[in-house]
Amino acid sequence: MDKIVVDANVAIKWFVTEPLSAQARKILDGYESDALVLYAPDLIDAEVGNVVWKKHRFQGLTLDDAQQVIDEFRKLTIALTPTGELLNEAFHLAIAHGRTVYDSLYLALSLREQCPYITADEKLANALRANFPNVIWLGDWA
Repeated sequence: MDKIVVDANVAIKWFVTEPLSAQARKILDGYESDALVLYAPDLIDAEVGNVVWKKHRFQGLTLDDAQQVIDEFRKLTIALTPTGELLNEAFHLAIAHGRTVYDSLYLALSLREQCPYITADEKLANALRANFPNVIWLGDWA
Protein backbone atom coordinates (compact mmCIF):
# COMPACT_ATOMS: atom_id res chain seq x y z
CA MET A 1 0.00 0.00 0.00
CA ASP A 2 1.17 3.49 -0.84
CA LYS A 3 0.58 6.31 1.58
CA ILE A 4 -0.33 9.88 0.75
CA VAL A 5 -1.18 13.02 2.67
CA VAL A 6 -4.38 14.70 1.52
CA ASP A 7 -5.75 18.05 2.57
CA ALA A 8 -9.30 19.26 3.03
CA ASN A 9 -9.56 20.75 -0.43
CA VAL A 10 -9.02 17.26 -1.86
CA ALA A 11 -11.30 15.53 0.65
CA ILE A 12 -14.26 17.83 0.00
CA LYS A 13 -14.14 16.90 -3.69
CA TRP A 14 -14.94 13.29 -2.76
CA PHE A 15 -18.43 14.39 -1.72
CA VAL A 16 -19.20 17.63 -3.56
CA THR A 17 -18.86 17.93 -7.33
CA GLU A 18 -16.31 20.62 -8.14
CA PRO A 19 -13.48 21.03 -10.62
CA LEU A 20 -11.00 18.15 -10.12
CA SER A 21 -13.57 15.98 -8.32
CA ALA A 22 -12.92 13.12 -10.78
CA GLN A 23 -9.21 13.20 -9.93
CA ALA A 24 -9.97 13.38 -6.22
CA ARG A 25 -12.27 10.38 -6.49
CA LYS A 26 -9.37 8.37 -7.96
CA ILE A 27 -7.63 8.88 -4.63
CA LEU A 28 -10.76 7.79 -2.77
CA ASP A 29 -11.04 4.75 -5.07
CA GLY A 30 -7.42 3.88 -4.24
CA TYR A 31 -8.23 4.14 -0.54
CA GLU A 32 -11.36 2.01 -0.89
CA SER A 33 -9.43 -0.68 -2.82
CA ASP A 34 -6.71 -0.70 -0.13
CA ALA A 35 -4.10 0.56 -2.59
CA LEU A 36 -3.68 3.83 -0.66
CA VAL A 37 -3.46 4.78 2.99
CA LEU A 38 -4.58 8.33 3.66
CA TYR A 39 -2.75 10.56 6.14
CA ALA A 40 -3.61 14.04 7.41
CA PRO A 41 -3.10 16.27 10.42
CA ASP A 42 -6.16 16.12 12.66
CA LEU A 43 -6.85 19.68 11.53
CA ILE A 44 -8.53 18.16 8.46
CA ASP A 45 -11.70 17.43 10.46
CA ALA A 46 -12.23 21.11 11.30
CA GLU A 47 -11.27 22.23 7.81
CA VAL A 48 -13.72 19.85 6.11
CA GLY A 49 -16.41 20.90 8.56
CA ASN A 50 -15.75 24.57 7.80
CA VAL A 51 -15.87 24.02 4.03
CA VAL A 52 -19.18 22.16 4.38
CA TRP A 53 -20.55 24.97 6.55
CA LYS A 54 -19.53 27.55 3.94
CA LYS A 55 -21.12 25.52 1.15
CA HIS A 56 -24.33 25.30 3.17
CA ARG A 57 -24.32 28.91 4.27
CA PHE A 58 -23.24 30.61 1.06
CA GLN A 59 -23.53 28.16 -1.85
CA GLY A 60 -26.91 26.50 -1.36
CA LEU A 61 -25.86 23.07 -0.09
CA THR A 62 -28.91 21.81 1.79
CA LEU A 63 -28.60 21.01 5.46
CA ASP A 64 -29.38 17.35 4.78
CA ASP A 65 -26.70 17.18 2.09
CA ALA A 66 -24.23 19.01 4.31
CA GLN A 67 -24.85 16.55 7.14
CA GLN A 68 -24.45 13.65 4.71
CA VAL A 69 -21.03 14.98 3.65
CA ILE A 70 -19.96 15.19 7.29
CA ASP A 71 -21.29 11.69 8.01
CA GLU A 72 -19.57 10.16 4.97
CA PHE A 73 -16.29 11.92 5.71
CA ARG A 74 -16.35 10.66 9.30
CA LYS A 75 -16.65 7.05 8.07
CA LEU A 76 -13.22 7.24 6.45
CA THR A 77 -10.26 5.86 8.30
CA ILE A 78 -7.66 8.52 7.73
CA ALA A 79 -4.46 8.15 9.74
CA LEU A 80 -4.65 11.39 11.72
CA THR A 81 -1.63 12.99 13.38
CA PRO A 82 -2.22 15.52 16.18
CA THR A 83 -1.29 19.01 15.05
CA GLY A 84 0.71 19.48 18.25
CA GLU A 85 3.15 16.81 17.08
CA LEU A 86 3.71 18.69 13.81
CA LEU A 87 3.52 22.29 15.01
CA ASN A 88 7.20 23.05 15.52
CA GLU A 89 8.26 21.70 12.15
CA ALA A 90 5.22 23.27 10.44
CA PHE A 91 5.96 26.65 11.99
CA HIS A 92 9.54 26.61 10.72
CA LEU A 93 8.42 25.47 7.26
CA ALA A 94 5.84 28.28 7.19
CA ILE A 95 8.46 30.88 8.10
CA ALA A 96 11.04 29.56 5.64
CA HIS A 97 8.65 29.22 2.70
CA GLY A 98 6.10 31.97 3.27
CA ARG A 99 3.15 29.62 3.64
CA THR A 100 0.50 29.37 6.35
CA VAL A 101 1.04 27.11 9.33
CA TYR A 102 -2.17 25.34 8.32
CA ASP A 103 -0.74 24.35 4.93
CA SER A 104 2.65 23.63 6.48
CA LEU A 105 1.11 21.05 8.83
CA TYR A 106 0.27 18.90 5.80
CA LEU A 107 3.72 19.46 4.33
CA ALA A 108 5.41 18.57 7.62
CA LEU A 109 3.40 15.35 7.82
CA SER A 110 4.30 14.36 4.27
CA LEU A 111 7.98 14.97 5.03
CA ARG A 112 7.73 12.94 8.23
CA GLU A 113 5.97 10.06 6.45
CA GLN A 114 8.15 10.39 3.33
CA CYS A 115 5.15 10.35 1.05
CA PRO A 116 3.38 12.62 -1.45
CA TYR A 117 1.22 15.50 -0.30
CA ILE A 118 -1.70 15.92 -2.70
CA THR A 119 -3.46 19.29 -2.74
CA ALA A 120 -6.12 20.84 -4.97
CA ASP A 121 -4.55 24.23 -4.26
CA GLU A 122 -2.57 24.77 -7.46
CA LYS A 123 -1.02 28.00 -6.20
CA LEU A 124 0.30 26.22 -3.10
CA ALA A 125 1.64 23.29 -5.11
CA ASN A 126 3.40 25.63 -7.54
CA ALA A 127 4.95 27.61 -4.68
CA LEU A 128 6.31 24.51 -2.94
CA ARG A 129 7.19 21.99 -5.61
CA ALA A 130 10.60 23.47 -6.44
CA ASN A 131 11.77 22.76 -2.89
CA PHE A 132 9.46 19.83 -2.16
CA PRO A 133 8.90 17.53 -5.14
CA ASN A 134 6.61 15.43 -2.92
CA VAL A 135 3.97 18.21 -3.17
CA ILE A 136 1.64 17.34 -6.04
CA TRP A 137 -1.23 19.36 -7.43
CA LEU A 138 -4.36 17.24 -7.73
CA GLY A 139 -4.62 18.09 -11.43
CA ASP A 140 -1.27 16.35 -11.98
CA TRP A 141 -2.17 13.26 -9.93
CA ALA A 142 -2.18 10.23 -12.22
